[in-house]
Amino acid sequence: MTSEPVTTSRAPAVPPSPPPTAPELGTGGLALVLTGLFLAVVDFFIVNVALGDLGRRLHASTAQLELVVAGYGVSYAVLLVLGGRLGDTFGRRRVFATGMAGFVAASLLCGLAPSTAWLIPARILQGATAALLVPQVLATIQATTSGERRARAIGFVGATAGLGAVVGQVVGGWIVSADLAGSGWRPIFLVNVPIGLTALALCGRIPATRSARPSDVDVTGTLLIGAAVVSLLLPLTEGRAQGWPLWSWVLLALSPGFALALRRAELRQEAAGRVPLLPPSVVRAPTMSRGLALAVPTFAGFGGFMFCYAVATQQVIGWTPLRSGLVLAPMALTFLGASLLAPRFARRFGRSLLTFGFAVQAVVYPLLAVTIWTAWGPGPHEQLSAWDLAPLLAVAGFGQGLVFSPLFGLILSRVPVELAGVGSGVLATTQQSSLALGTAALGTAFTTLADRADAGPRAAFVTVALVQAAVAVAGIGLSRLLPDRGRTAPRLP
Repeated sequence: MTSEPVTTSRAPAVPPSPPPTAPELGTGGLALVLTGLFLAVVDFFIVNVALGDLGRRLHASTAQLELVVAGYGVSYAVLLVLGGRLGDTFGRRRVFATGMAGFVAASLLCGLAPSTAWLIPARILQGATAALLVPQVLATIQATTSGERRARAIGFVGATAGLGAVVGQVVGGWIVSADLAGSGWRPIFLVNVPIGLTALALCGRIPATRSARPSDVDVTGTLLIGAAVVSLLLPLTEGRAQGWPLWSWVLLALSPGFALALRRAELRQEAAGRVPLLPPSVVRAPTMSRGLALAVPTFAGFGGFMFCYAVATQQVIGWTPLRSGLVLAPMALTFLGASLLAPRFARRFGRSLLTFGFAVQAVVYPLLAVTIWTAWGPGPHEQLSAWDLAPLLAVAGFGQGLVFSPLFGLILSRVPVELAGVGSGVLATTQQSSLALGTAALGTAFTTLADRADAGPRAAFVTVALVQAAVAVAGIGLSRLLPDRGRTAPRLP
C-alpha cells in the first residue's frame, strides 16, 4: 500500500467498499464485540476509584497499588498488535472467544485475590487477554461491513471506548461505596464473570473472518515492539510511585532505540516480501500517520484528566467514590449522544467536525479552570460542589464525543481488510500508550503542584484543566492537516 496525496476535496470518513465476502455483522454480533471492548476499557479505569479501599483491605503499598494498575496497562498495550495479527491469521471470532474466556478467568482470579502477590499477576493476565479481545472488534467490523453501516459501527466503537472510561469511574464508585456484603472492591472484577460468560455463549453470532493472506507471526517485530512499549510504559506508570529511580530513566532512554530498531526490522521484512507485524506502508498512509499524530495528545490529555479528577475529588476534597462518579454521569451521557450523532455529521462536514469538537473543548476547559479557581477557596467550606463541575463536564463530554468516533473511522479508513487486525492493534496500542503517558505526566504534575504550599491542589487542578485546553487548541490545528474524507459514505435510500 502506498502513501496517497493529501486532498482538500470533501471525501467521506469511510470510503465506499466492495460488499464484504463474510456474512454481514448483525446487531447482535456488533453488540457482542462491543461488549468485549467495553469490558477491556472499563477494567483499565475502574481500578482508579477502588485503590483506596483495595490498599486498606490488602495492606498494599503505593508501589504495589501502582503495579495493580500498570500490570494491566502494560501487558495490554504490549500484546495488542500481536492480538490483531493472531486474529488475522487464525480467525477473529476464534481469537475473540479465546480472549473472552481468558478475561473471565483472569477477572475471577482478581476478584478472589487474597493478597497483592496474587492480584498483580492476575491483572497482568487480565491485560494480556484483553489484548486478544480488542483488536478483533474493529477488524471484524472492517471485514463484515461497508459504507454507511461501517461508519455507524465505527461510531459505536468510538462511543464505547470513551464511554467505558467514564462509566468505569461511575460504576466503580457505586460498587465500592455500596460495599456489597462487605466485599469492598472485589465486585469490580467479579461483575465481569457473568457478563463475559454470556458473551462467550453467544459468540456464534459473530461472523467468522480471517485474512485472505495469513502469514507467520513476525517474531522479531513482536519482541521489539514489546521491548519498546515496556521500556516506555513501565517507568511512566511505576516510576512515579517509586520516586523515579535510576532504572526508570534507563528504560526511558532505551525506548527510542527499541522503536528505531523496530522500524528498521519492519522495513526489511516488507522489502523482502513478507508481512511484518507493523507494515510500514500501512502506518505511513496519511489517514493513519496523521490520525495517530492527532490521537496521541487527544488520548493522553483525556487519560490524564480522568486520573487527576479522581485524585482531586476523592483524595483531596474528600468526596466518596460514588459522588465523584455521579458528577461524571452527565459527561457520559453527552459523550454517548455526540458519538451516536458523529457518523452522520462526519459525512456532511468531514474533518471540520473534528475541528468543531476540539473548539468546544478549547472553550469549556478554560471555563472549568476559572470555576475551579473561584469556587475552591482556602476555607473548609469553600470547596467544589457537584453543580460547579457537572454542567461544564457535560459540555466537555459532548466535544470529546464529536472527536473520538470520527477519529477512529479516519485512522482505519485506508487499512486493507486483510490487515484489519493489524490496523486495529496499532490504533489500540497508540490509544493505550497515550492514556498511560497522559496519566503519568499529568499525574506527576498534579501531585508535584499539590504538594507546594504556594500552589496547592486548587492550582494543580486548574493546571490540568488548562493543559486540556491547550491539547484542544493543538487539536484544532492538527485536525486541519488531516485528509478530508467527509462525503464518501453513500446515503441510505
